[in-house]
Formats: sequence, structure tokens, C-alpha cells
Amino acid sequence: MSDTALRLKLIDVAAFERPVTLRLPFRFGVVTLREAPQIFIRARIKLADGREGEGVSAELLVPKWFDKSSKLSNEDNFNQLRRAVAIAHRHMMAVGEQTAFGISAHADAGHRKEAEAAGLNGLVASFGLALIERAIIDALGRLEGASAADLVRGNRLGIGKALTPDLASFDLDTYLGGVTPADTIFARHTVGLVDAITRADTQGKRLDDGLPESLEEVIAAYGHVYFKLKVGGQADADIERLAQIASVLDAGAPYKATLDGNEQYENVDAVLELWRRIGEDKRLARLKASLLLIEQPIMRSEALNKPVHALAKDIAVEIDESDADFDVFPRARALGYQGISAKSCKGFYRALLNSARVAHYNDQYGGGFLMSAEDLTTQGGIAVQQDLLLASLVGATHIERNGHHYVDGMAGAPQGEQESYLAVHGDLYKRADNGRAQLDINNGSISLRTIAQAHGLGSAVVPDWNLMNASPKAE
Repeated sequence: MSDTALRLKLIDVAAFERPVTLRLPFRFGVVTLREAPQIFIRARIKLADGREGEGVSAELLVPKWFDKSSKLSNEDNFNQLRRAVAIAHRHMMAVGEQTAFGISAHADAGHRKEAEAAGLNGLVASFGLALIERAIIDALGRLEGASAADLVRGNRLGIGKALTPDLASFDLDTYLGGVTPADTIFARHTVGLVDAITRADTQGKRLDDGLPESLEEVIAAYGHVYFKLKVGGQADADIERLAQIASVLDAGAPYKATLDGNEQYENVDAVLELWRRIGEDKRLARLKASLLLIEQPIMRSEALNKPVHALAKDIAVEIDESDADFDVFPRARALGYQGISAKSCKGFYRALLNSARVAHYNDQYGGGFLMSAEDLTTQGGIAVQQDLLLASLVGATHIERNGHHYVDGMAGAPQGEQESYLAVHGDLYKRADNGRAQLDINNGSISLRTIAQAHGLGSAVVPDWNLMNASPKAE
């Protein structure tokens, strides 16, 4: 750990929410999402020298991803995530004075133990820690007049190996010292399981709200060359769906794609059968050649029980939903997984330390390991900006980005707040015909210039707390 790490205390945490309604339904795995609250965290810290300041984070409370049990309603899922935040709040406050990373590291075991006792799985538990640790990082950067990249490079966050003993021989400070966000990043457009592929597919159900409604229209509007394709666990249906998608993608520019199974296949043999059929279908030849990885196709209960080497010899296989704690990536690597995802909702530090593992593993084992940047329908403003910046900090050159497609700009945010984002982060947003601030994607690319330079974690703007509701206490 660097000698430049700053010590601080977490002295207050408050949670607020806004409703978010989707313009288009988004189906992934077992859920079709139409609406969900967005939670905002405001954390106040006190530095060892007595200075105090606030930081913010935000995330959509997405149902049926963190916990996919059919016995739970969407409201049950929302309350699980709220409860994880409340448990993390107590444990992080109890740590006392520590580095920013030290607060998370010292709170981790107790938080996870209490979360487990409350029936919350590791992924839900991670959500609570992730939100508060990002708000702490944001507060520290604002107080220090430093960007998140500055804090990481100088390791003023105090990032260490307490939670990743497998990195004992790795020069972490040197690795972190080389972290530099890029000026731009490619957006990898998600094609959900009920998304229209062609404009003809939207006939009789068009919104005509000025935004693209089909894959064809998305490509024409944004110029995407990276795509993420959802598969649903039924090989016959998935093959036909992929063939429809390929007919559109193959007609355009060269492209790259990933497949996301969202745990819908029972075991590796079922995924191997899908992969065999993709290879045998002439309609999918170009699509198969474009594929970079398959993201967690196997259900969580089985994914880390059996090796995936038979599949991984042909294409990189990545852990996503099974990434519930810091010890998962080494376990997955031993089973043949080469990749792991970076998501703000799983943890800023976990993403950085897993990216260090990718570098370490590639040195140890001769390459082939990777980290992809994935999205959980992050919304314009704080959530999108923090997630984009994290993706760039871990070295991603493209990121799954779908929130802007399924939601009309910053719908739900007050107009005054949207005006602030347009004024301060004008490279990232544009004003739509309806006046809303919308993510600005040009030739498939998103600008990171102003979010990389912002003091704190990716945003020079803070939300209007007076125009939000206090987050309900989880039952």
C-alpha cells in the first residue's frame, strides 16, 4: 500500500430514490424489465486533518439479476438491495478511521456474514458495499481536487492485497500507477431477448418518440460496431434469433460481438451444444468469427462446480453473476474461465483488483485472460459516468451500454439537473428534440474527456437531493 494513502472516517450515509420507467421493455434471463427505482447514495467523510465533504453514487435497483429466485417479487428484490445498503452502512461506519479502501476491506467480512444471515447472496451483499465505497471515493476526490484516476495512480485510496492474497507477488502499486483513462470508449449495444431486430418488427407497436426502436435503427443512429447478444437457454430458439441478428449485422460494417447467457443454460454440455450448432449454421459464420467471449451462460448453482475447458479452448468464457466475492476469479480460473466482468454494482475495488489479476495471470500463464466491461442498465448521470470511468480505468476499450436505449435520456431527472449535465459534460450528452439530455454516441463511441477530468468519481454534477424521495427502509 502506498505511503500517500489518506486516512478518513465515514460519518454519514443517506439514501434517496427516483422512479425510472423504460420506454422499451428489456428482457434478460428470467425477467422483462419495464420499471425500477434508481437509488442514490450521499456519503459524508471526515479526513484526518478535519476537513469534511460529501460524495455520491447511484445504481438502478434491477430485479431478477442479483437474485433470480422465482419466489421473490420485484419489490422483494428491491428490498434485498436496500437492505444490503443498510447493512453495509452499519459495518462501514463502525470501521472508524482508515483509508478509503481500508474501510471496505475491514467491513467486508462482517457485512457479508450479516448479509448471509439475512438471506442475501454474495452478489446482493456486494451491491451495498459497492454503492457506499464509490460515494466515499467521490467525496475524497472532491475534497482533494483530484480525479478518480489521480487517486488510483497515486494510490491515495490505500488499495492493498488484504482481500486478494493471490496477488502477493504482484507489484500492485506499479500496476495502479499506470492506470490512465482513455479519451473515448466504444459502446457495445445490447440486443435483448424481446428487442426488435428490423424496423418491420416494430410495425403496429411503434413509439415514434424520435429514438431508435430496432437493431437496424440503432446501428443507423449510433454507428455501433460492438454488440452484446442475449441468448435464452433454448438452443433452437437461440439459433434462430442469432440468425435474425446476423442478417442485420452482416449487412453492415465489420463488427465484434459477445454472447451473454445470463445463467440460462444448465451446464457446460448444453453450451457446447449451442456452440456446435452455431459453428454448423452457415448463416452464423461471420457472427461466430466476430465473437470475443461468452458471458456466464451456466446457472450460478453449477457454474463453479465443473470445468469449462472443453468450451474455453474455442472461445473465452467469462464469469459474471457468479462473481460474488473477491475469491471467485481464482476459483474460476482453475476451472478454465479466462474472463471476468467489471461492473460498478459489484465493486470499484473488486474490478481494479481483478484487472490486476488479469495482468498477473497473463504474465504467469502466457496470455488469454481478459476483463470485459458490462452494464446493468445504468442511467444517465452519476451511474453511467461512474461506470464508464471504471471501465476505462480497468483498460476496457468497449463497454456494454444499454440504459440509454431502453430509457428516454434522463427521464425522471429534473430539467434543471439535466441542464447542468449538458453544460458541464457536453461531450457526453446532447440535447434531444424533446429537450432531454441523452447520451451522445458517435460512430459507436462515447467521449470520456470530462468525466475523466472531473474531481471525484466521474461527475462534476451532483443530483438535486430536494427533488428525491428518501429510500424506503427494507422490510
